[in-house]
Amino acid sequence: MTRTIGLLVFDEIEVLDLGGPFEVLSVASRLAERGGEPRPFQVLLIAAQPGPIVARGGLRVLPDLLLEDAPQLDVLIVPGGVVDAVAADQRVTAWVQRQAQQVELLASVCTGAFVLAGAGLLNGLNVTTHWEDQADLARLFPALNVVSEVSWVDQGRVVTSGGISAGIDMTLHLVERLHSRALAERTARQMEYRWNEVGA
Repeated sequence: MTRTIGLLVFDEIEVLDLGGPFEVLSVASRLAERGGEPRPFQVLLIAAQPGPIVARGGLRVLPDLLLEDAPQLDVLIVPGGVVDAVAADQRVTAWVQRQAQQVELLASVCTGAFVLAGAGLLNGLNVTTHWEDQADLARLFPALNVVSEVSWVDQGRVVTSGGISAGIDMTLHLVERLHSRALAERTARQMEYRWNEVGA
């Protein structure tokens, strides 16, 4: 079974918040196919506006689809970065809410948690974000329980992670959940990445 995983992309996205999960999922798929299995993950970059998005530092990324053209996803991951504009965009909020009703898993990296929280999707949950932003997340969304000192927090259908490289840790955890521990370990080894498995 191939799961369709959407990564929401937007201007001022943190490069590794996007690139880390994308790399984990693409490497995991390549390794699975190399072993004779069907491709486990299809990754789509989805944006609200046409044209390239400009990440922090100036990296340009071309999305695969616009919101209105995106299929129903199996997993939605919202990376972080400067999220003020995307979190305030009612089209994005409504789309995230619609996807969240049916996805198997909903996840965020870093300040992507603000987008999910603003859409009302994290109320009552234990969550995390980048250490610099944890106090703001707790202040703005008092219905959340913000957890520190962990790389990611798994609440069943919702998984949130700390910043930047923590998104790699979380996505390896997602590979373990959605496929197998063996594939997650092989993926980390192929990436020459020391997997931090400290979650909650």
